[in-house]
Amino acid sequence: MAATRGPIPKRSDQRRRRNQDEPITTITPGDGPVDAPPLGFPAHALAADWYAALAESGQALYFEPSDWAAARILAYDLTRHLNSGRVSAQMLAAVWSGMADLLTTEAARRRVRMEIERAADDGPDAGVVALDDYRRALGAG
Repeated sequence: MAATRGPIPKRSDQRRRRNQDEPITTITPGDGPVDAPPLGFPAHALAADWYAALAESGQALYFEPSDWAAARILAYDLTRHLNSGRVSAQMLAAVWSGMADLLTTEAARRRVRMEIERAADDGPDAGVVALDDYRRALGAG
């Protein structure tokens, strides 16, 4: 699955044209979190939170041991960066790039045409509620 360049694609339910040949990989996460190996080192709180969140993310269903090894290396590098006391734009860019390779952001997943769908809460759609609020504010309804 090759990533695309350019602007971040819209989600499939937000696109007007749906006549594209490339299928979208849709992930429906399981009930429980995916088991991840322990970090094995004292991590910075932000790096540990990221690693824990990664294990609960939908794309983690497809992770191989090599992906978890890469995630541990990124958490280690992020810990070193955050504990160093100095800002390194180059180090942060490298960590962010590695995180994108693990599809940890919505933008990275859209670029490879992957969408994660969480179970609906049977409440009204947020977009519809927002439109209703705008109409009320404008006195149009």
